Amino acid sequence: MSHAHESNTARIWKVFAILSVVTIIEVILGIYKPASLNFSHFLGMNLLNWIFYILTVFKAYYIVWAFMHMEGETSSLRWSVVLPVVFLVLYLLFILLTEGNYIYGVFKDSTIKWNF
Repeated sequence: MSHAHESNTARIWKVFAILSVVTIIEVILGIYKPASLNFSHFLGMNLLNWIFYILTVFKAYYIVWAFMHMEGETSSLRWSVVLPVVFLVLYLLFILLTEGNYIYGVFKDSTIKWNF
């Protein structure tokens, strides 16, 4: 008794469409940079950057979900893969914001000039 091979063509096109739409949104926002998002701040960063981070994390999660076949796994395995990555991304984002703010303060309030 053999398994019938199922075609995943429709699923691949669906994943391609979702990732393409998210990428197109990112590109459009990156080109036009709406003032309402670019000049309004939330937790030390403008909303446009937050949208980029959220869309990037969504794309990364969806790629893992679709191409690593996580949708068919048990809930505990999915959480054991996803939770450390989410924690790591949040931690790296915290370090980036904290250190970036410190470096900005050093250059802003000192005689050292921006040379890069």
